[in-house]
Amino acid sequence: MSLFDLRLQELHNKLHAKEITVSDLVDESYKRIAAVDGKVKAFLTLDEENARTSAKALDEQSGSLEKGLLYGLPIGIKDNIVTEGLRTTCASQFLSNYNPIYDATVVTKLKSAQTVTIGKLNMDEFAMGGSNENSGFHATHNPWNLDYVPGGSSGGSAAAVAAGEVYFSLGSDTGGSIRQPAAYCGIVGMKPTYGLVSRFGLVAFASSLDQIGPLTKNVEDSAYLLQAITGHDAMDSTSLNADIPDYVSALTGDVKGLRIAVPKEYLGQGIDPKVKDAVLTALKVLEGQGAIVEEVSLPHSEYAVATYYLLASSEASSNLARFDGVRYGVRSENPKNLLDLYIKSRSEGFGDEVKRRIMLGTYALSSGYYDAYYLKAQKVRTLIKQDFEQVFENYDVIIGPTAPTPAFRMGSQTDNPLTMYLNDILTIPVNLAGIPAISVPCGFADGLPIGLQIIGKALDESTVLRVAHAYEQQTDHNKQRPQL
Repeated sequence: MSLFDLRLQELHNKLHAKEITVSDLVDESYKRIAAVDGKVKAFLTLDEENARTSAKALDEQSGSLEKGLLYGLPIGIKDNIVTEGLRTTCASQFLSNYNPIYDATVVTKLKSAQTVTIGKLNMDEFAMGGSNENSGFHATHNPWNLDYVPGGSSGGSAAAVAAGEVYFSLGSDTGGSIRQPAAYCGIVGMKPTYGLVSRFGLVAFASSLDQIGPLTKNVEDSAYLLQAITGHDAMDSTSLNADIPDYVSALTGDVKGLRIAVPKEYLGQGIDPKVKDAVLTALKVLEGQGAIVEEVSLPHSEYAVATYYLLASSEASSNLARFDGVRYGVRSENPKNLLDLYIKSRSEGFGDEVKRRIMLGTYALSSGYYDAYYLKAQKVRTLIKQDFEQVFENYDVIIGPTAPTPAFRMGSQTDNPLTMYLNDILTIPVNLAGIPAISVPCGFADGLPIGLQIIGKALDESTVLRVAHAYEQQTDHNKQRPQL
């Protein structure tokens, strides 16, 4: 049995009693990576020398340290979250030589909690994709079936946790990029309220949608990790100055009388029958615990994908303008002039999906089209947000599938971007509204995991976690592990 199969409290007790050391945990992580990452390919960069040095320092100082629950635990960081002195590429050839000179706020917070960073995790290039096949280096494979995708863009973050390579990881979620890979890989993925977790040091894709969040083996771990990374940050102008509750204390297991809304649009056309059956079974479990389940409508959901890809691509075209071959990153050799430097550096550095979104976004923002596309999309975004607000006047949470299908076979959708985009149809509305949601395992279809999505009111992560934990306690889906 792996040390990583132990619950967080059990590991903490063993560390406190000196039955194991932080070095033991780091050894466990690198041994597992050596054994399975040649197949999974979750990591882009390992930080073994620094990780072992940090582990040794924590062990030597353990008597004088106040050990929080995250003390000494190995963590993986998605490669669009900057880490001082540790290569951060966003899985793009453009940043293949970029070594940041500062840490993202979430990384600083994790260091304060005395976690140990094992390395940087693979992703779709600049977080643009839903399968991890858009990485500029290599594709990550699903630990449950290596012929299938792990989801994206945080596919490496999800696969590493599912494969037991790290205890937990951080990802980023712009349109479902934490929750969808969590569903595909059979783990827990949390997207917090927009602004609850600082984005300082997160390489921007779409600034009004991006949010960092935890990927863990269970809901309790998600609550602990979320607690460690939340809080106001003066370095992020969108950071919320809100009171942070004790998320762990919300895990009471009690959902009696709680009102659950089930949007008919989330279980309609395009949802795999096995996914629908798993979600309906999960709802019966919650009903059996005393929750009230009723059908509702989110009428503007059908416009979410179009709205998202206009807004996200527009923001991406603006954010990625900084990558010009002049200031940092890879520079094209022997350009004829400055314009040629821009053109060649961007043409050589960016992959096809990134180029596609830059072109779409630039078009939507251009003179004569701004009002017709970008401005209209902003108005529809408001309607989608209002749909959620109206439902939350009468209900505590909204529940449905995380993704319309289980993971799909690698290469099966790479030639059809529209089909790939539609995989995010159930997660995108949450980002447009800026509200929290979590994905928890709720079953399997043909050996591949299925995710249940629980959506909550803004800043009500406590209720989302409470419902997820109550459901998890009645099932054993999260305890199953892929056999690699």
